[in-house]
Amino acid sequence: MRLKGISAIAVSSILCVQLAVSKTTSLDSLSDTLTENNITDHINAQLDLTADSINFVHLEETFDHPSLFQIVPTSIKGRLAYLQKAVPLTYNTQVQSYIDTYSTDRYKRHLSRMMGLGQYYFPIYEQVFAEIGVPDEIKYLSIVESALNPHAVSRMGATGPWQFMFATARMYDLAIDSYIDERKDPVAASYAAAAYLLDAYNEFGDWLLAIASYNCGKGNVLRAIHRSGASNPDFWAISPYLPKETRNYVPAFIAMTYMLGYHEEHGIEPVEADMLLKTETVWVQKFVPLNGVAQALDIDEGVIKTLNPAYKRGIVNGTPEMPKRLILPEVQPATFSALYVALNNPMENAKVMNVSNPSHSGQNATTHRVRKGETLGKIANQYRVTVQDLRVWNNLKKNTIVPGQRLSVFKPEVSSTSSKTTNSSASQISYRVKKGDTLSDIAQKHRGASVSSIKAANGLKSNSIKPGMTLRIAMK
Repeated sequence: MRLKGISAIAVSSILCVQLAVSKTTSLDSLSDTLTENNITDHINAQLDLTADSINFVHLEETFDHPSLFQIVPTSIKGRLAYLQKAVPLTYNTQVQSYIDTYSTDRYKRHLSRMMGLGQYYFPIYEQVFAEIGVPDEIKYLSIVESALNPHAVSRMGATGPWQFMFATARMYDLAIDSYIDERKDPVAASYAAAAYLLDAYNEFGDWLLAIASYNCGKGNVLRAIHRSGASNPDFWAISPYLPKETRNYVPAFIAMTYMLGYHEEHGIEPVEADMLLKTETVWVQKFVPLNGVAQALDIDEGVIKTLNPAYKRGIVNGTPEMPKRLILPEVQPATFSALYVALNNPMENAKVMNVSNPSHSGQNATTHRVRKGETLGKIANQYRVTVQDLRVWNNLKKNTIVPGQRLSVFKPEVSSTSSKTTNSSASQISYRVKKGDTLSDIAQKHRGASVSSIKAANGLKSNSIKPGMTLRIAMK
């Protein structure tokens, strides 16, 4: 049949010619003529009559962007389906209620600010998620969690852009000590969030259930699945059995994904944020003050602190065994020499603690016996330490203490130079596990390392490792 080779534009042209030739023919008579039995013959006949006046267009040669012919749905349900990739973007009244909220003028101004901040944070999330194997669109979850604020702290103590609780953060190898809280580090926290979400997805087989567990924990999701009795449960099937906050959490995420996916249709444009978009990363192996780095680069110290929100005392506590990441503005050649000196010379005037993790040292330790009416905050102020320090040193899961309880407190030891640990000729490095890595692969990449030595250095009982984990590797 000749009809099979005719493009949509050719058929359309034929019909237009047919209507032009037969101006007096009514639609009804045309319909009678083009019956199921003779429509093909009729079109082919018209093609013969009008071939000289039809210009056949080769779309792939004429148009650079065939996507111009894609029709974006107008309904929210259709748009969500059009936007959907790996994560199910279900449409229902719960999702619509959040879209209504996000569509208000006040909230659209908020989303414009989020898009501005996203120009800095989203590329970080996208790179980490692609490496670990987590869907790109889950980056929007960080807006629901923290409004992209690395210093956000919930009423329960969840901290950072991905809102990690202390115990979960330690489980996913985020460092928390007197100098640093990696929950506030956008890069480190993104690796931990991606590792958690991938673990949850592998357990539940559904990204929405993985996202729900990020809010309420895997245990609550498992209990909800059990109570629902569903043989093949999804989020909506177990939603009635989840905590109220989680029932709202997933619809909020879907609505957020919709609003940012169709921000132009809602009049939302990014507002420029006070963030440098061009940055560089260096790994620091010494104790380095941020103000010294700022002076070397001839910029305000606040710029360095904004790019490195995890450092609690304005000091990068790097060691050869555990180098620390430092994010810098794009470095100009004129400042190379000064920056080199700032990163490699010992701190001569800074007062720093003698150990990078006091919780593993017996030096300068004192014991405080809790008295009636005392709180961790009051004790922390008394010894000029932080509440987080006290919790780390004493393995406290909460801020609750009782009279008579004994707490270990590590007082800072002042030194006129950097610590001995800093100057030691270390033979260990840290390695962040990537998707697909095995202990054998990692050992082969690092001279002198072996599977057994890596397991021993990291307290691993099996060969199982997960993306996002940080491993200490002894080198020779």
